[in-house]
Amino acid sequence: MRKTTLALALALAAICGQAKAATFYFDALLNGANEAPPNGSPATGFGRIIFDDVAHTMFVAVTFDDLLGPNIAAHLHAPTAVAGTGTAPVATVTPTFTGFPSGTTSGSYAHLFDMTLASSYRAGYLAGFGGSTAAAEAALLDAAKDGKSYLNIHSTVFTGGEIRGFLVAGAPEPESWALMIMGFGLAGTALRSRRRSLVN
Repeated sequence: MRKTTLALALALAAICGQAKAATFYFDALLNGANEAPPNGSPATGFGRIIFDDVAHTMFVAVTFDDLLGPNIAAHLHAPTAVAGTGTAPVATVTPTFTGFPSGTTSGSYAHLFDMTLASSYRAGYLAGFGGSTAAAEAALLDAAKDGKSYLNIHSTVFTGGEIRGFLVAGAPEPESWALMIMGFGLAGTALRSRRRSLVN
């Protein structure tokens, strides 16, 4: 029984570790000062991007408020030449994220993209990788890891972008941490029980 418990606990910890290794979290704080060139927009926003390189998905969640004009596009750009600065072509679907609340000055958005589909990318971005979605996905994830990808919301007032923010590595969701901690906790408990039985 103890061997089964130990094996189960170690398997759970391993699964949680694998899930963590396959999932990459990024956050972006959006404002006009982060634009290139910077602008005086009072608008703010927040984005969370989650890549899963095993399921080949990209989850995008965005909230934004107080744009000076209705939004006309929102997407990820990549890669810039230098981390945290400069501009880059659009990488994701154009003219805007699938289902984004266009024409609004405030709103929220959440969508899960299948990164194996060509429709998740701008055609020109995908063409740069010979049409390979696997290569495009890997390059976009690398750009995010390197600080060379940004989330941009364009409006009628600032057609080049009213608010943007570079992606920076974020913390996993609390549920992911809880599963990982539980897995290591079970493994530790099983190992302590095993040691006690060996001593007795």
